Amino acid sequence: MLRNYFRTAWRNLVKNRFYSLINITGLTAGLAVGMLILLWVQDELSFDQFHRQSAAINRLENWAGTGGSRQIWTSTVAPIAEMGKKELPEIKEATRLSYNYRFTLFKYKDKTFNEENTIFADPTLFTMFDFPLIQGNPTNPFPDNQSVVLTETTAKRYFGDENPIGKTLMGTDNTLFKVSGVIRDFPKNSSIRRDMILPMSLLFDQMYKGQTDGLNQHNDFHTFDYDTYVVLQPGASIATLSDKLRTIHLRNKPEDTDVAYLLQPLPQMHLYKADGSEGGIETVRMFSIIALLILVIACINYVNLSTARAMLRSKEVSMRKIVGAAKSQLFMQFLIETALLFSLAALLAFGLMYALLPAYNQLSGKELVLDFSDYRLWRLIGLTIAGTLAASSIYPALFLSSFEPLKALKGKVSARLSEALFRKVLVVAQFAVSVILIASTFIISNQLHYIQSKELGYDKTHVFGFFMRDNMSQHYEAVKASLLNQPGVADVTRASSNIVQIGAQTGDNEWDGKQKGETMFVRPVAIDKDFIPFFKMQLVEGANFAGTPSDSLHFILNETAIKRARIKDPIGKPFRLWKDKGTIVGVVKDFHFESMRKKIEPAVFYYRPSQMMAMYVKTTGQNAPQAVAKTERFYKQYNPDYTFDYAFLDDSFNRLYRSEQQTGLLFNVFAGIAILISCLGLFGLATYTAQVRTREIGVRKVLGASVTGIIELLAKDFIKLVIIAIVIATPIAWYAMSRWLQDFAYRIDVQWWVFVLAGLLALVIALLTVSFQSIKAALMNPVKSLRSE
Repeated sequence: MLRNYFRTAWRNLVKNRFYSLINITGLTAGLAVGMLILLWVQDELSFDQFHRQSAAINRLENWAGTGGSRQIWTSTVAPIAEMGKKELPEIKEATRLSYNYRFTLFKYKDKTFNEENTIFADPTLFTMFDFPLIQGNPTNPFPDNQSVVLTETTAKRYFGDENPIGKTLMGTDNTLFKVSGVIRDFPKNSSIRRDMILPMSLLFDQMYKGQTDGLNQHNDFHTFDYDTYVVLQPGASIATLSDKLRTIHLRNKPEDTDVAYLLQPLPQMHLYKADGSEGGIETVRMFSIIALLILVIACINYVNLSTARAMLRSKEVSMRKIVGAAKSQLFMQFLIETALLFSLAALLAFGLMYALLPAYNQLSGKELVLDFSDYRLWRLIGLTIAGTLAASSIYPALFLSSFEPLKALKGKVSARLSEALFRKVLVVAQFAVSVILIASTFIISNQLHYIQSKELGYDKTHVFGFFMRDNMSQHYEAVKASLLNQPGVADVTRASSNIVQIGAQTGDNEWDGKQKGETMFVRPVAIDKDFIPFFKMQLVEGANFAGTPSDSLHFILNETAIKRARIKDPIGKPFRLWKDKGTIVGVVKDFHFESMRKKIEPAVFYYRPSQMMAMYVKTTGQNAPQAVAKTERFYKQYNPDYTFDYAFLDDSFNRLYRSEQQTGLLFNVFAGIAILISCLGLFGLATYTAQVRTREIGVRKVLGASVTGIIELLAKDFIKLVIIAIVIATPIAWYAMSRWLQDFAYRIDVQWWVFVLAGLLALVIALLTVSFQSIKAALMNPVKSLRSE
């Protein structure tokens, strides 16, 4: 019996090649794209879930600041980890990480590498987290301060096939490190990913060596430089623990009245913001919905074509019933037809996924692989195909097996109103999704264009920057003079930070009118006298630095800092930054130095040449390669062992919006796929409509109907459905994109014309799709049409 079902199903597929091709193409595209999106979603949701204790691990964070400066820091002070573990029963274990800026150059024999991706860590890193040591002792990974743990890939770079344990690397300043362990490469879905791990005790020795103020790792509540993770005891109260941690902090540093502690669960770090509000999870939800909608559109095509063509199969079904076929047998027959078609589509979808995966990874910024040994992949594939198959097959099978034999044989079977309405609803749903995606792509593209074209407050055109090492920094003036004599170099300046994204921040400042307990966090940047004119910044009050020693007592603030501090007539007013007291000599117009998701924050320029390690070179544009090459020669002259790592500011700026650009590109692709699948279904329905109305079209033409009239007759019903889809989709797209734009402090307004354009585009695409078959039917010879009937 089962064999007969499959034979009959195959014959039906081959007999109706055109409709089978439309169904297989739509389902293949839907399954392939839907599963690729769901692979991305699964990867995002899997971050940090592989740790056995992931549910109990939390990162300590701090609320800090007052008023407009109130913000969350994801790093905290060193002593809180050991004090919390010692004093609070809620904390089972703790570990600290701190990024390494001290040791960046490592040598082994004739191999030299500039290692920027290293951290300092407590030994408990290897017992709290599931980062397995291949070699070494997880309970004592650092026998002394000169130990280092490498990843497999890093060990292979230095030692090849040699056993790395016990080998010695020479680090910066000829510091020797002995390899004490090798760890598996950090998983791609880990928030912690580094190449080398150094002992935290070495960092403490470096930081507090020769200190005269009595500070050490046990009592320094000033330096918020550590990512601190804790394992909580079962049933521990987060709120109670936060209060206890704050009590410990204030006991050791009473003046930090604005500080508060909060804990973020490890599994939430990747997709949620530090305060627990939604971050990347919004994109995950959005892509999950898109994947589901694309799969639904593919299902709709099959359901629509199967039910629409049911009239053509009514006599076949009736004959089967008359000769004794039960309704359950007919149901099984049509179910197997769908399963066979799905099997072919699924096989083709796997091939398409494999072919598209490299391009998809490039678009999405992922490193996804089709690992068929991973049960999660099979779970994803199984649920997707089973769900899609069930959604596509059950209703058509029930519908096709429900005909009454006598009526069908007499030709009295016609589509019921409810069934025709159901098909129309499905077409509306398809094109509503398409319109939503089209409108969303327009809005995302407009927002990205707005960001990239908005006036930043400084000129970054043809400028590249890099960080100097000590040797080069000490000879800055000589290097600058030589570079200015080179063709292609227009200007040179320096600062302490990357202007595209200023990372430093401090609340250690004071001014006249500062209230007790008030904190204003500022972004401090040491700049040279040429910095402001170099970037064509605008001074709204006062004067620039003159480049003299007296400038060490001067400060230039941005407009936001002046407003936040409520300083009237700021020129000449006192201001303190850290321990340095001075006066405000200038006010610079606000400029954007972070992503436009954030509002401009207070910034302070100060003059300290010893801290200006970032050099900026403005090229003439045409001779930029020569300017870069000449600068690299100077860099190598002073730093022969280091890689010349530079970036044009335009590229650095664009990297701030890489995720938005990837989202925009993916939306374009998804919208195109959704439209393609919808049009395939519409094309099939239009073909079917023309086929069943062949006699009517012939009669109308004999009675004098024009070609235009015939086309309008066949197309108008479909166009009405698309217009209804546009009306339904517009408010949904407006709401969804308005929410997406809320993440940007600086954003476009959602314009009405975007939805009109999206609707017109969908309408034109639908019209072109339907018109092809309508024109073909209208041009058919009426005598031939009537004879064939």
